[in-house]
Amino acid sequence: MMPILRRAILVLSLSAFGLTACGEAGPLDGVGELSSDWIRGDETTTTTIEIQPAGIGFEALVRATDVLWFNDDIEGQATGSPAVVVTAVWDRRLGSRFVQASRAEIATALPTVRFPESVPSSVRWVTSQLVYDEDAGDLDVDTVVAFGLWQAEPYTLSEAQLAVLRIGVAPPETGPGRSDIVPFIVSDGVSLVWTDAGLRYELFCRSTVSEELCTEVAESSTLLSGLLPATGPGA
Repeated sequence: MMPILRRAILVLSLSAFGLTACGEAGPLDGVGELSSDWIRGDETTTTTIEIQPAGIGFEALVRATDVLWFNDDIEGQATGSPAVVVTAVWDRRLGSRFVQASRAEIATALPTVRFPESVPSSVRWVTSQLVYDEDAGDLDVDTVVAFGLWQAEPYTLSEAQLAVLRIGVAPPETGPGRSDIVPFIVSDGVSLVWTDAGLRYELFCRSTVSEELCTEVAESSTLLSGLLPATGPGA
């Protein structure tokens, strides 16, 4: 457990973001409804898919490397320095500041970014985007990366999106180490918040995922660079 002072700093920092526990109104209230906007594709398809409740019966985890990553097959993936990759991904945007990017591109653009090594066993797909400040053409400070965890092919049905992970720049007073995970009850589920190596993580899980399982997912976070395809980008 972190020292009392460090815990107090984290709680005060989270309060500065306007986060409110126990379902009271705040920026994370309604996060379940907003998550489809954060990780939305350029087209919306309507279809009928049977969604299996993840929080009923036996809950299990699978390795994130064993699911399908939606953007790993992007053609002409950017390589080079972090600055080069950030610029190249921005240049291929299609109107939205949430720009589809492969896990290799994200790991290069943000070498310290982490992603759960384990995800709920009902997850089949992961979407990944770099998020930009449209005025500056550079990564947004509040949310630099967004990931979506899906039970079915992404963007076919909003209910198929089981969880959302948003990552932004943490306030400097939170310190460089990993903080405790702080849960917040929000609309349609639970949101877990923590900081690690200068980044702030917010993992939203729908109510079909238990808080215990969601916490296990958060606790399994590891460097995204260690979760890349063995043969490199586009594999």
